[in-house]
Amino acid sequence: MGLRLVAALILFFSALPGEAQQQNRKRRVAVLNFDYATVQDWVQMIFNSNVDVGKGVADLLVDKLVSSGVYQVYERKEMDKILNEQNFSNSDRANPATAARIGQLIGVDAIIIGSITQFGRDDRSTEIGALGRVAGRYGISGVGRKESKAVVALNARIINVDTGEVIGVASGQGTSTRSGAALLGSGGAQTASGGGYYDMRSANFASTILGEAVGKATEQLAAGLNGNADRISLRTVKLQALVADVSGDTVIINAGSRVGVKVGDKLLITRSNREVKDPATGRVIKRIMDQIGELIITEVDESSATGKFKGPATPQVGDTVKTPEN
Repeated sequence: MGLRLVAALILFFSALPGEAQQQNRKRRVAVLNFDYATVQDWVQMIFNSNVDVGKGVADLLVDKLVSSGVYQVYERKEMDKILNEQNFSNSDRANPATAARIGQLIGVDAIIIGSITQFGRDDRSTEIGALGRVAGRYGISGVGRKESKAVVALNARIINVDTGEVIGVASGQGTSTRSGAALLGSGGAQTASGGGYYDMRSANFASTILGEAVGKATEQLAAGLNGNADRISLRTVKLQALVADVSGDTVIINAGSRVGVKVGDKLLITRSNREVKDPATGRVIKRIMDQIGELIITEVDESSATGKFKGPATPQVGDTVKTPEN
């Protein structure tokens, strides 16, 4: 009887490896670029151009979340590729409904969206402070004082990707004060790199008073987000990927272990028959899909998976690959 019980237990647990792993895995999250419309005028003055500080803050936050080890964080470069393919604009970054759609697309448990509400100066001191340009850079100094102060404030929301509901919030504020120093001091470049992006993870930026304030704010924000981890429900990943290569009945897709694809998974390959567009905005609101066949995954790496195809039609590069509904 004892041997039969052991055998039964072995069969039970071997039949449900995915479920056991599901309960033990970290929450999967992705961080969208922060909205910085509130501080855009100050960004323009500080950097002499419209630098995308929302992307810089998001990149820095990802580093801090990864270092803490609480979450499994989706790779930012991979997400940018998907957002570009799906034509999601930067204006959608603070929209919970759009964030939820993105989260479903990349197979995470939650999406983190945020905004920058202060960047560069303490607005409460404006009646006694003045903005001055020092050696080609902007700094802040109080009237009759030699002290420069940088303040950065961030807010973030955790979005349930199935409902679009805000399930957690966090904030962070960082302040740095230094005598006789501009916001970017001698370590911060006056202009951004290509595409309006400024690398806030660089040592040069971190050594400035603005960099110190950004670092403190993101550190505090990351701690707050880590404290909300239990609010995020583990969800069964519903994959949506694309066919990247076809050779006979061998198909390679553009998603792998990073988003939960496993050897043995059975996936559907579908193709868009026609698109339905919103007559007001021109945006695609629905795609009518035809089923092409089934793909059984035989090999997986971090960013791709290979499988054997069965079906009445021939798959093509660009076809949609997804988890079956049932």
